Amino acid sequence: MKDARFAISLDELRSKGLYRKRGLLETPQGVKIRVDGRDCINFCSNDYLGLANHSEVVQGFLEGAKRYGVGSGSAHLICGHSQVHHQLEEELAEFTGRDRALLFSTGYMANMGVISALMGRRDCVFEDRLNHASLLDGAFLAGTKLKRFPHRDTGMLDQQLENSDCAEKMVASDGVFSMDGDLAPLPQLVKKSQDHSALLVIDDAHGFGVIGEKGGGIIEHFDLGQNDVPVVVGTLGKAFGTFGAFVTGSEDLIKLLIQKARPYIYTTALPPAIAAATRVSLSILRTETWRRDKLSQLVEYFRQGARALGLNLMQSETPIQPLLIGDSAAAIQASEFLKQQGLLVAPIRLPTVPKGSARLRITLSALHENHDVDRLLEALDQCKITENCA
Repeated sequence: MKDARFAISLDELRSKGLYRKRGLLETPQGVKIRVDGRDCINFCSNDYLGLANHSEVVQGFLEGAKRYGVGSGSAHLICGHSQVHHQLEEELAEFTGRDRALLFSTGYMANMGVISALMGRRDCVFEDRLNHASLLDGAFLAGTKLKRFPHRDTGMLDQQLENSDCAEKMVASDGVFSMDGDLAPLPQLVKKSQDHSALLVIDDAHGFGVIGEKGGGIIEHFDLGQNDVPVVVGTLGKAFGTFGAFVTGSEDLIKLLIQKARPYIYTTALPPAIAAATRVSLSILRTETWRRDKLSQLVEYFRQGARALGLNLMQSETPIQPLLIGDSAAAIQASEFLKQQGLLVAPIRLPTVPKGSARLRITLSALHENHDVDRLLEALDQCKITENCA
């Protein structure tokens, strides 16, 4: 049944090429999946290290469920904080080289919780214009003044900080930008933040496990520490292959978040079996370094092939490889063409990316092989010259 209150808005989204559809996944997550009845090579997952269906991670989940059950039953501050949650927090703190870590149920909630707990209405948050929506929404939840600077433009950030008369200042940025794949200019962000006594928050959701020799993310990549970047957010549903999120920093930071972060206080704790599985994936992430090595090789292999074909790739050395198209309808058409060839690549459009910058967001996994990449490049080359694909 149509509801006139909503039908007009839905029709408008369709006319602009902005209507989204969910594909029905019929298999476990991986590089070979079945979606909507079609076998596909998956080039749009954030399972960068191929751990989402790793047999040891699955076994860790099963053993965790057998010991702790499925649901946590309550928020962490009531009776939902189990032993395995605490063990994972301690291991994440040790992995990141920080005093403490705090689990959140989602990355979105972690970012909202951090900003809303630490900032108030008389304060200012300065954010990169291409930050993830959760960082922006954190400022909205806090009721703080939000100022955005052009992507990676630390000169403009410096001017904004200099001209601000806010009581407290925070600089927040993605570490690896989720739709562009490029890195934040972290050393410059550290300097600007310190010069203006601003608290620096980095969301390294797409960096942990992938960037850095040991998988420590953008902080390790630039050889920085807790004093340089006081607050770091990570997620568990990408390179870790499980679900949830965490915040790392000083002892006092974590204590304060436990007391004041509303998305932490008022949310049911992550299922303990997920925490158990994540302890296994963290161990694999740290010891099986071949996964990062192979991923780096695949990124370079793909970029070399794309350059040879003259494809309009954006600048990224991470597993996120965006192919700029521009028009939203054309991005959808290109994605559908690839799906017909058995290749799953997501079209990214407004409002996720700015108008006129629609793209195919190609992501690579350590479980891909060179021949998978070859197949994708062949289809992209065909897509470029056929009427079936704009």
